Amino acid sequence: MQKTSRHFLALAVCAIALGAIVAQAFGVVDMQAVVASYPNLFASLGALALIGDTANFSPTEIKAALDKIGDQLKEQGEKALAEAKKAGDMSAKTKETVDEMLIKQGELQARLQEAEQKLDRAGKQTGDEGAATLGAQFVESEGYKSWHAAGGMKTSRDSFAMGVKAITSDAASGGDGIAPMRLPGVQVGPMQRMTVRDLLTPGSTDSNVVQYLQETGFTNAAATVAEGVKKPESGIVYDLKNANVVTIAHFIKATKQILDDFPQLQSQIDGRLRYGLALAEEAQLLNGSGVGNNLLGVRTAATAYAAPIVIAGATRIDVLRLALLQAELAEYPSTGIVLHPTDWAAIELLKDSTGAYIFANPQSLAQPGLWGRPVIGTQAMTVDNFLVGAFQMGAQVFDREQANVVIATTNEDDFVKNMITIRGEERLAMAVYRPEAFVKGDITPA
Repeated sequence: MQKTSRHFLALAVCAIALGAIVAQAFGVVDMQAVVASYPNLFASLGALALIGDTANFSPTEIKAALDKIGDQLKEQGEKALAEAKKAGDMSAKTKETVDEMLIKQGELQARLQEAEQKLDRAGKQTGDEGAATLGAQFVESEGYKSWHAAGGMKTSRDSFAMGVKAITSDAASGGDGIAPMRLPGVQVGPMQRMTVRDLLTPGSTDSNVVQYLQETGFTNAAATVAEGVKKPESGIVYDLKNANVVTIAHFIKATKQILDDFPQLQSQIDGRLRYGLALAEEAQLLNGSGVGNNLLGVRTAATAYAAPIVIAGATRIDVLRLALLQAELAEYPSTGIVLHPTDWAAIELLKDSTGAYIFANPQSLAQPGLWGRPVIGTQAMTVDNFLVGAFQMGAQVFDREQANVVIATTNEDDFVKNMITIRGEERLAMAVYRPEAFVKGDITPA
């Protein structure tokens, strides 16, 4: 808008200059007298032409002044022409010159009118005719007016400050216009590693109970026999065991709207439900009581630790080796050691008298292991306890129904409330064939 105003100003100055040339050509107008009649206008036009600032000078005022000057020039010109006719006709050359200058004056007036129309349209489009530049705000500020009224630079007060309110990110300022950066997906919590199932022999069933015969006693009377003598009789005792199928399940409710509007939420809920099932299964496979609707866990069924031999000054590592020996003497060589991660870390950090680690190499990528058996760390194991055993020989897990997630809208009054029930469920049984294949106890020596 300021650019248009400068254009307007330039045309105005040109119009005045052209009018002056026409008047001087005829010698009909004393331009000094015209300038003397409008000192403020010509002074302002001269200053504005130099500094290019039109914010404080109205184009309407410029046009009104030009119109008034033009009227006077026209009046003086007509008067001069009338006097010329009395004295005689003008020369052809003079007439031609005057005609050209009048045509140029007309063109300039047309451009002046066009600039005025553009200026008017620009003001309407931007809608900021009342907006003031920083310079205008400075001149109109109360501080400047007070300073100027007091004498300005002539006073001892040689400066003043004009407050300008800064735009900040505060909610009361421009903060509401800042859009937050939203990361995709859902940041879920940590998940515990599941390790116990991988140690056991897998199986499946299509019934609600798994039955098996367990040999509970064997009397071996085999011996050499003389001819004609009765052979010795051996004996075997069996016991029918039942491993009931148990159900592990839980559910989450959600509205239909949130699942429609946030599709990723459904898969996230699905994953969390399955993780919850696996977490409960890990605890049951290891520590299930076998009472009621609980699996018989391998640690619950395991044989208590009893050192086969006495070792003076036994350490944690000694205890684990003696437990492996106990299982081996029962003819069930152990295939793994289960510890809480805290207990395994304590063993890894053991040092000799020189400060060197005994079993661990901080730069090694080797899997945890002790006495040739893998060490399995799980938080399902109680701190300061251990479990060793022949896992695949001594126990088996049977899946009746794999972990699954089902969605329903007909539960209770879910349908009328637009609620959805998302259920996670699995069914399985656990058979511990040989309890003596497992040895459990405290890892700290007595």
